[in-house]
Amino acid sequence: MPKTCSDPAPGAHATLHGPTMGTRWSVTCAPLPKKQAQALRQDLAAAVEQVDAQMSPWKPHSDLVRLNHAPVDAWVDLPAQMLDVLACALDIGRLSQGAFDIGVGALVDAWGFGAARAAPDAAAIRSASGAAPQSAHAVLELDAGAGRARKHAPLQIDLGGIAKGHAVDRMAAVLQQHGVHQALAALDGELRAVGSQPDGSAWPVALEQPEAGRRAVRGVLALQDLAVATSGDYRHFWDVQGQRLAHTMDARRQAPVHNAVASVTVLARQCMHADAWATALLVAGPGAGLALAQRMGLEALWLLRQGAGVAEIGLGRFSAAGR
Repeated sequence: MPKTCSDPAPGAHATLHGPTMGTRWSVTCAPLPKKQAQALRQDLAAAVEQVDAQMSPWKPHSDLVRLNHAPVDAWVDLPAQMLDVLACALDIGRLSQGAFDIGVGALVDAWGFGAARAAPDAAAIRSASGAAPQSAHAVLELDAGAGRARKHAPLQIDLGGIAKGHAVDRMAAVLQQHGVHQALAALDGELRAVGSQPDGSAWPVALEQPEAGRRAVRGVLALQDLAVATSGDYRHFWDVQGQRLAHTMDARRQAPVHNAVASVTVLARQCMHADAWATALLVAGPGAGLALAQRMGLEALWLLRQGAGVAEIGLGRFSAAGR
């Protein structure tokens, strides 16, 4: 996963941070006056907490849980920001031909990666995978003008592949509202650079080796007015009879992702786009994913498992010509 990778001179940078979504958010920027830093930290924390309150499957009163529990064909009032995220998710679902699909909530829960249980449950897996697959973009209807959505068939939505990226974009918006135009916002493996570092150089961000139980740097990306996100199989997975089954679900197969892709890193202007497309390319696999990325004009880096090693395929700035 990408992460902040900088070793500034003492006093050159300040870091604001806090807990959210089972992990931590952080912002690195030039030192600020104490009052301004306190106000900024408060607004950043409020922004990410609002995303969590809307889109968490763990919070029983979140807007996502309300939508999931609503009867079929019943309209559900939703916040405008959540409707924007749902619209983006459905759009990328269509463009990726179902490789990205937010309608995998039942599968996520059945395999022990969600709020319902902490380990795979065979009966739940049979129930979730036995239903006829229906893409979220074919089942979920949005009415942005009226601020509402409804399902036309049973559907359990999971926003794990896009909500954190959106939270980073919200953080970037808060920074700009406070007049901070040189900063790096991060939440778990999703990051967005607002401008450059105070000295004018790009923000260095570490790209991890795809190794379970170990954090090692494979390379460093330079970000300026750009977001990055990585999806991989090496942080949250189950080992089933020697096979690694990732926490990311393939709605088309009704099963966890299982292919040669160790990780996919995507660059985009908005972090929620990078987040969702990284998930889509991971699910699509090495062949179809590369073709999809080329068709969409994405800048992406695949790390592919080959025997005991890892091979790279890159597009855009990740290609040999772009380095």
